[in-house]
Amino acid sequence: MSVADRSTFKRRLDSLGVTVTEGPASECADLIDEAAGDPAVGVALAGEVEESDGPDDPPVALPDRVATDPTTAELRAAHTGVTDAELGVAAYGSVAIEADTAGTEPVSLFVDRHVVVLREADLVPDMPDAFEWLGPRARDESVDVVFATGPSATADMGGLVHGAHGPKEVHVVLLREDGGDGDGGGDDPATPEVTADE
Repeated sequence: MSVADRSTFKRRLDSLGVTVTEGPASECADLIDEAAGDPAVGVALAGEVEESDGPDDPPVALPDRVATDPTTAELRAAHTGVTDAELGVAAYGSVAIEADTAGTEPVSLFVDRHVVVLREADLVPDMPDAFEWLGPRARDESVDVVFATGPSATADMGGLVHGAHGPKEVHVVLLREDGGDGDGGGDDPATPEVTADE
């Protein structure tokens, strides 16, 4: 992932009305906590751990207030759903959401706000790169993936309506690799953190 891909991704998300919060993986729970409304449900994040085993394994976790393994009633009552994305496509501002047994797909779809966690390392420039990632998984593992781009919208009923068949709001938490010097820096420590909502 390059700085240009990250900038393109954030610009594209901004054009879609999607808020981006960016920070080190070690601050994942705090970043989600700021983005999520109440009540919130979620699924365990890939690589979720309680404590760090070192700089190569930063702690990635949901805030305690996010209910995991929600019941149908909790899912219906939830304002926010928190999931991670397997992949991000910079050129489109899209995220790949996998339909899995953990319930990632319904948690991402049946809420007013979807908070999606994406690791910067999982960002690719365009769809050919995304299909290069998806092809072997679909062929060998039979995975089902939805590429989601911004809040749901339809014009089937006349004017443009948001949230008719999915979340009305999307918030992306973009996780950088933790810097070895403790600054939480990404690819270029001289580049200040900029979010799409600034």
